[in-house]
Amino acid sequence: MEDSKIIDLYWARSEQAITETAAKYGNYCYTIAYNILSNPEDTEEAVNDTYIGAWNSMPPHRPSILRTFLGKITRRISLKKCRDNSRNKRGSGEVALALDELDECIPSNANVEDEILAKELAEILNRFVAGLPTTERRVFLCRYWYLDSIETISQEFNFSSSKVKSMLYRTRQKLFFRLRQEGVE
Repeated sequence: MEDSKIIDLYWARSEQAITETAAKYGNYCYTIAYNILSNPEDTEEAVNDTYIGAWNSMPPHRPSILRTFLGKITRRISLKKCRDNSRNKRGSGEVALALDELDECIPSNANVEDEILAKELAEILNRFVAGLPTTERRVFLCRYWYLDSIETISQEFNFSSSKVKSMLYRTRQKLFFRLRQEGVE
């Protein structure tokens, strides 16, 4: 079924929307959640929570790209669940490791007045990622958006682990310098 028809089902408050979403995007959402949680039970729960989140968001929201919309919900729910479960106990520390790698170049904003800066940072990050060469962008997103392990990325792109690590390191360095140029420190 086309995404627009699935979205129309949500707007019509038809339970068929969840069935169609699960059929079309269930594996996609499961993969995102499992990469973060590494636990089948928690992953299933996160995916089900994604469907509830989509149900509660539509209406009033009408996503332009359903896949991305569902991926964002799944990722947010999974990261929250991961924090709640303690990062070191579950996920083999992969989530914490990936986020720690980015901590080196992205500053922490701890107070409310920094929300505007956070939006600016998001815009800078989006422009940075959009400007990367296709392969570099895909590897970067696999690691830091989908939180794939180095081994998984290596297999997907048919690169050695050291090449993936090197590519990610160089991309983080580029990001660090871009952020400095933009005045984010």
